[in-house]
Amino acid sequence: QVQLVESGGGLVQPGGSLRLSCAASGVTFRRYDMKWYRQAPGKEREWVATIASGGATNYADSVKGRFTISRDNAKNTVALQMNSLNAEDTAVYYCYVYNRGAFWGQGTQVTVSS
Repeated sequence: QVQLVESGGGLVQPGGSLRLSCAASGVTFRRYDMKWYRQAPGKEREWVATIASGGATNYADSVKGRFTISRDNAKNTVALQMNSLNAEDTAVYYCYVYNRGAFWGQGTQVTVSS
């Protein structure tokens, strides 16, 4: 049973930073690409970033240069470091993996507001 548990969300002022973490279990973590998605109120869920099993990274244009995805295969975790946050980054952030099916975490709320 694949389980993904996100943590690290919260309220931050514009220009601030947050670090999200996702702990995975039930999957041979090192073999799989890991992704972050987000869903803002009233909007479709959108892809944010991917880190491949080999470590290559890719980002949505809206976060490129501000967000950094990383993984720790020894701890089965994937992180999303978010800098220079703005109101448009307010969303629920989800961790995702495809392993014979799509698996999502429960999400963690990020609110950027003064």
